[in-house]
Order: sequence, then C-alpha cells, then structure tokens
Amino acid sequence: MEGKAVVLLKVSAAFRHPVRFRGAEFIRIGSYKKKLKDFPEKERQLWRALDKISFENESAANNITSDEVLQLLDFPAYFEMVDLPLREGRSAILARLAADDMIISNGDGRWCITNLGAVLFARRLSDFRTLRRKAVRVILYAGDSRVETLRERTGNRGYAAGFQELIDYITGQLPSNEVIGQALRKQLPMFPELAIRELVANAVIHQDFCVSGSGPMIEIFPRRMEITNPGLPLVQTDRFLDSPPRSRNEAMASFMRRIGVCEERGSGVDKVVAQAEHYQLPAPLFETTDEHTRVTLFAHRDLKDMDKEDRIRACYLHACLRYVQREFLTNASLRVRFGVEEQNKAAVSRYIREAIEAGRIRAVDEAASRRMMKYVPFWAS
Repeated sequence: MEGKAVVLLKVSAAFRHPVRFRGAEFIRIGSYKKKLKDFPEKERQLWRALDKISFENESAANNITSDEVLQLLDFPAYFEMVDLPLREGRSAILARLAADDMIISNGDGRWCITNLGAVLFARRLSDFRTLRRKAVRVILYAGDSRVETLRERTGNRGYAAGFQELIDYITGQLPSNEVIGQALRKQLPMFPELAIRELVANAVIHQDFCVSGSGPMIEIFPRRMEITNPGLPLVQTDRFLDSPPRSRNEAMASFMRRIGVCEERGSGVDKVVAQAEHYQLPAPLFETTDEHTRVTLFAHRDLKDMDKEDRIRACYLHACLRYVQREFLTNASLRVRFGVEEQNKAAVSRYIREAIEAGRIRAVDEAASRRMMKYVPFWAS
C-alpha cells in the first residue's frame, strides 16, 4: 500500500483456557488491557464462552484452495467409511465433507480444514503443524523393559483412514499363545483383537489434544502390551465399566461410532474385560500418570503364577462386569473366570476374602449362608 508492504497477522482465539503472559491472564476492557482476576464477572463470562469451543472445530489448515483440501485429505477413504458412492466433481466432494464439518468454507472460495477433518482423514498428519505429534506410535521391545527396541513405527494417516491398517500392524507384531480353558486349545495372538481394537480406539478418541508434544502410544513387550494416551480420564479408572460414556472430543467420538470404529454406549471396557475372562488372561490394569491414561494387557499366566494383586484386580473387575449385567460375583462364577474345578472352591473363597480385605468388593448380605453368598463392587448401592 502506497509502495510499502502490509502484513496481516491473525492471532487465534484462546482455546479452552485464557492466554497467560508471565503467569497472569489478561483481558481487554474497552481500549485497555487489564488483569482478568480484577474482573470476576468478565472471568465467569469468559470461561462460559471457552467451554463452548471444541478442539474439533478449530482450524488445522486455513485459507486454502479446494485443490489443496483434496490433496491434504483422504476423501476416498471418507466416502468409503460413510458408505456413500464417491461424488463426481470437486464441488460435490467438498459439499459432502463440509456437511460433516471436516472442512468449513471461508466464503470466498477458500477453505479451512478443521481439526476433526485433519485428525481423522489426513493423508499425512505431518502436513498439519499442530497435529504432527498426534500420530500413533507403535514400539516393539526385545525384553520386559524399554532398554532395547526392536522396531518402531509412527503412523502418519488420519485415525479413521488408517485405523484398520494400524490394528493389522499391531496384531502382526504379537507373538501367539496356546490357550487352554474356556476357549479350545489353539494358537491365538497373545491378546484378543477385539480388546486391542477397543483400547486403541479409546486411546485416540478420548485423548486430550491440549497435552502438547504427546500422542497415543502402543508399546508391545514379550508378556504385556501398554496403550497410553495423553490426558487424564473424565471418570475414575475403577469406574470405567459402569460409568455413563463421556468424551472430551464428542464430535470425533460420534463420527467414529458412525463408521463402526467405536461405541458411545460405554461398553468398550466391558468387552475388554469380558475378552480377558473368556481367554483366562490376567485382568487388564487401568492407571493414570500425571498427564496420561494407560491400560496394560497381560499375556496368559496360569492362576498359580498370578500374584495377590493380580487376583484382587481380577475379582474386582469380574464383580464389576457381573454387576453391569445385573448379576453377582459368586464362588461359582469366579471359578469359571479362573478355570478352577469345583473341588478347589476353597481356594476361590480365599481369593474372594483377599478382595474383600482390600476393600474392592463386599457381600450383598453378610447374614447369608456360605453357599448363597453374593458379592458386588465396593461402590455398588
């Protein structure tokens, strides 16, 4: 303008929390910059507004052409997954993507790819600066520690477009076990594929995208597998089985349900625990760190090789699973879960006492006879 360059700098709106500078939050009052803490009513209004902003609707790539949209997004995978014929013509494809909020029109013939569209259908997540670290990493270790890595793979496709490829790769890295018990004697992957699918889907969908520099990670050891995602869960880990479904990424969860990758009914963890019981694996472990949620699946171990902590966790999760099915833990049901013959029911009674003493389960009726005793999780009403 008038022989001089003009630079337009757009500062994105605050997301999820007010922007801080040197530990203080600021807000503009009229033409002046003021400390937010000095205006409590403004602060309340601001938090209410921020709560309405979702990660999925934020921009991953803005002010791009229609050609760039089709280069960056795997739109054929989108049409296949929503079970629609691939539209003819660029405008029809863009209209369909916009209908599912994968892209948003800027109104001038240019487009914005939302985080929802990029994280689900990116041809390469590395093309999006803010999502590069959100790719799923799969690491295979030689031993039970993280000292020696055999191989590592970082997926670069969007979560929806690359989900089945990811599951196939994980199951292809697993050694097999000879399973004996409720299942027939046969060679099976170390962990059931259904359990892997549910846990990987939960990890990518329920992660906290505000935790920077970290993405979902699957670590495979000779005798266990750990699935970690950024962010703390919205419900307590010991209530995963019975709590109503909650997701911090609702649009992503809804779309992944539509294409059959996950469920929003909250039954995913139920399936994981049920699969562990069916194949008589040790109970999965759900735990948190300072900023992450981790689920550990354990390879098959005979009951005699399980320690007290393993038995208590198995009793508790069995009680939870029975409770959500409107049934009770009994000596007989726990014998089936552990694959124990009836003549050894005294040992199972000892395992139940261990779980009671640990405060994980309780008797429904303390006055009932030993043969009629039924048990529920400690939190059951």
